[in-house]
Amino acid sequence: MTLSQSIFTIGVLIVASAFFSMAEISLAAARRLRLRQMADEGDARADRVLRMQEQPGDYFTVVQIGQNAVAILGGIVGEGALGPHFHALLSLWFSEPVAQTGAVLVSFLIIASLFILLADLFPKRLGMAEPERLVLRLARPMACCMALLRPLTWFYSRGADALFRVFGLSSLRDESITSDDILAMMDAGARAGVLAVREQQVITNVFELDTRTVSSAMSPRDSVAFFLRDDPDAVIRLRIAAEPFSTYPVCEGDIDHVVGYVDAKDLFQRVLNDQPISLADDSLVRKVLIVPDRLTLSEVLEQFRQVHEDFAVIVNEYSLVVGVVTLNDVMSTVMGDLIAPMDEEQIVQRDENSWLIDGVTPIQDVLRTLSLDELPHAGEYETLAGFLMVMLRRVPRRTDSVHWGGYTFEVMDVDSHRIDQVMVSRAQAASSGGNLAPLPAVERAAVAAP
Repeated sequence: MTLSQSIFTIGVLIVASAFFSMAEISLAAARRLRLRQMADEGDARADRVLRMQEQPGDYFTVVQIGQNAVAILGGIVGEGALGPHFHALLSLWFSEPVAQTGAVLVSFLIIASLFILLADLFPKRLGMAEPERLVLRLARPMACCMALLRPLTWFYSRGADALFRVFGLSSLRDESITSDDILAMMDAGARAGVLAVREQQVITNVFELDTRTVSSAMSPRDSVAFFLRDDPDAVIRLRIAAEPFSTYPVCEGDIDHVVGYVDAKDLFQRVLNDQPISLADDSLVRKVLIVPDRLTLSEVLEQFRQVHEDFAVIVNEYSLVVGVVTLNDVMSTVMGDLIAPMDEEQIVQRDENSWLIDGVTPIQDVLRTLSLDELPHAGEYETLAGFLMVMLRRVPRRTDSVHWGGYTFEVMDVDSHRIDQVMVSRAQAASSGGNLAPLPAVERAAVAAP
């Protein structure tokens, strides 16, 4: 074989090896969701690739047979083609044994370098860059190779299957998608600029609906504006003017005996028509949805959907009212500060090392703000105030503090045993920072304002 013929043969072998390398990496890197979308759009090649991904054993067997066969042939042809020429060149300066050995080494290095660069690195990086486009083009040629090499493919595939059984392993690809996978994709999309940071946060909040209890979004008991069944007309009108909410629970005797609720629209209509308001009128008081305080936000949404309501009273295991929740409260949890007014912010960053946080702030929001994975005794509390109570083992007082995870949590304001504000500072900044005056307490509405 002449030098030109040998070089041509080496080029063909490099192209063949590049084909198998590209076919291998493109199938492995192809995104199943993208392929399924292409198949749904009518691309028959995507259906073929999806079947190959489900049972990739024969596919990768052909790849390995082709790559190893090409590598062996490349070594044989390369040494025979380049060895004599390098031997003749090296013989001019070195002895025969040294020239012979040097010719073999130089030929090997050149051939190996060509295969590594052109048949391995370049095609694999190209396959990683555009896996779906390439695997669709290579699927049919690979199917032909699988048909031609069927006997060898069967032998080696059955051998590999036997090894999997011996070691108790599964050869099937796990295609299950978890919420963590989706969140990781959203994080990657935000870093790439495909998703805005706020859009990513909304998606994250949606997944948290299954883990956050209704207590994290409710208006607490001491903030609930309610009517008694026997309240006179004048009292009802004064309370509407003082606390203009969209919905009011109606109670019998006290707040723990809720008999229904009244919609502010019905009350305003009577006021505008100059009609008397009496909550003894059953047509005015609607049946109220009662939910336990251990439900998650997603379960509360499902209850709202089933009964076609957007307001619920929350009770604990002793049937005592602990708060109320509206559909708007749940959606505010999802949308975060996209819809929350500035004067209702529960977390205010004072500087890069300190935050002023409302005591009723859900603990998930605190963790996210401070970039913490968890706080101790997780599951025993829902809010920052609950965390401080668990850590101190008593009702916190002003100036009480807790040190954990590189942060200092200091109680800044307490109103009738309710923790209004907590100053959170990074530990290294707490010793050097001056005293910061607390901001005015954030008022929490009992229900959505009209």
